[in-house]
Amino acid sequence: MPAEAAPSATSSHMMKTTKRGRPFLKDTLDLFATLVVSLELTANKQFFRTFHNSFTTDDAARNLASLKFSQSNRGPDPREPSRIVTTTTTTTFSMTRDMAKAMCQQFMDARLLENAADPTSNLFKDRGVYVLTPKGLHVLERFMSKNGINGDHLAHVFSSQPICMKLLHLERRTVDDEIIVSHSVITALFRRFVGRQPNYPPEFMETFDAFQRYHERAKGVALMDVSDRPSGIKAPVTYKNCFAAVTALEWLCDFTSVIGREEAAEMAAQFVRFGLITLVSDKRKNNDSAIIFTVRGAAGAANSTISQHGEFRCTAKAIYRITEEGRRLARWDMPEEARSSPNSSSANVASVARSSDDPAADTASTEGTPLSNDAKIHRRISMTEKLNQSYDADKKSGQKESNTDRLRYIIEEPQLRSLFREFLRSNFCEENLSFYLDVQDFKRKFNITSSAVASSAPNTARAGAKATLGQVAMERHHESLIQMAFVIYNTYLAPSSQSELNIDHGLRNELSGYLSDVITSLTGKAFQGRVELEQANAFNATQLQTMIRLYERIQTHVFRLMATDSVPKFIKTARFLALRVKLNDEDDGPLSDFPVLPAGSTLSVPPGLNDEEVGGAYVTVSQRAAAQDRPTERTSN
Repeated sequence: MPAEAAPSATSSHMMKTTKRGRPFLKDTLDLFATLVVSLELTANKQFFRTFHNSFTTDDAARNLASLKFSQSNRGPDPREPSRIVTTTTTTTFSMTRDMAKAMCQQFMDARLLENAADPTSNLFKDRGVYVLTPKGLHVLERFMSKNGINGDHLAHVFSSQPICMKLLHLERRTVDDEIIVSHSVITALFRRFVGRQPNYPPEFMETFDAFQRYHERAKGVALMDVSDRPSGIKAPVTYKNCFAAVTALEWLCDFTSVIGREEAAEMAAQFVRFGLITLVSDKRKNNDSAIIFTVRGAAGAANSTISQHGEFRCTAKAIYRITEEGRRLARWDMPEEARSSPNSSSANVASVARSSDDPAADTASTEGTPLSNDAKIHRRISMTEKLNQSYDADKKSGQKESNTDRLRYIIEEPQLRSLFREFLRSNFCEENLSFYLDVQDFKRKFNITSSAVASSAPNTARAGAKATLGQVAMERHHESLIQMAFVIYNTYLAPSSQSELNIDHGLRNELSGYLSDVITSLTGKAFQGRVELEQANAFNATQLQTMIRLYERIQTHVFRLMATDSVPKFIKTARFLALRVKLNDEDDGPLSDFPVLPAGSTLSVPPGLNDEEVGGAYVTVSQRAAAQDRPTERTSN
């Protein structure tokens, strides 16, 4: 048992709903991810077909009937900082079968899951088999990472299905969960929607596998050329860069945080209002139903394409096209080098980098950033720009600082990190990067752990024990942390270990001395240089935190060593230079433009709402998707 305090709190959370009756987006995403973590995704049969990594309507309804999410956080005791306390909070979701089905319908509308037998179906049925969508996997990965959830039982799902690589989030008003619309937000959304170049699908798409097809869709909405005969004109006219209205709605639901077709249609109507797309034709019959969404806002200046209202037709026959203003805003006709320039999107841009893995990334923040009246857009710096800027920094500052920045970028970017690992391996020092990353993972897992189960699940507590779900999860988590801590020690730091680090002698002696004192006091036996499992199991959380502090000092030493010795050599290699060019060519425009945080633009905010609530857009990047070996993105060694 870990020797630490474990106060427990239980709360019941009532989900807020919008004027349309749907739950707020954050509650929807959290409940979806909690449900999936609690499910056993297995093979289910329907219509003589087997669907892997799926669940049934009954599975979802059973778990949602009484679903518990328990989160444990570690931190210093305010009264005794040297002591570690664990606070466990349990949230219970409870709903009837009908309510559970209605909630799952919300998940389908948000494109988080789909019918396995009929992916085109938009209805959550009473007897159905369902699988997660690429967007659902992206949301799930982010939730698990943020809450410290052990996802071993979902590893096969992440490895065998496409995952949305980049999900665009549109920020919302806190009072009613409506998307905050501004010129910069629509600009960011539209550029992501149409892609870096017009996306005409290849003719042989039917030969692609699921990963390749999804990769093609991710480039932007699928376009086509349409011939039509406008009224009063005899000869047919061919319109380029057209798309079906339904295709646009599906794309917006799949690659952005919009939570249903209605919201997607409103965003498409904003594209019309801003003069970015226009209707080509709608050849529906008179008796066909038509849903038309209209949005209103302030008109632009005299020469502006922005009108007071925009209308989008959600019909099966409606065809729209990209206007000349849309092409200009998408920068399709801009030279490649100009488009990749840090200053290409606006003459007045303040560049601010923000990590997609940062828990604070869900909220827009401009604190600490001085803004002039002209600096209106904050955007994410792309990896290409980061590398280019670090090269420019050599002229203004010392090489040491520049290489430190480069190493941070290399570690953040999966492609660069993989190439850097190969370089270190060829120079017989791969253990430096491995140790750094393992300690980062260890620190993250130490601070937080969460679990989700349905009350109908088998009781995992020991017989006779009154441990809560969170306490049982924390005990198991503590045991895995102990194993992880000493796997790190025995792999990298023990004398004659398989990947022994070359570190400062004083640091090694300090760690060895601490372990010797603790093991001797716990077991009465002398420390022999390696830690056995039975010795490790006696460590408590406070002692683990002391080990983390020692690991962090070694981590700093290793980071400095890689920055000063390995990085300068790595950036001169032919493979690094080739990848840098590749990133420059393929780094899509949207990632260079996010997050977009308007600081002075005019917002379409209804009267009576908080005028200080400023919207924005940002992208989160799936690390699991980046690590997948997709055929479309393979590179030769």
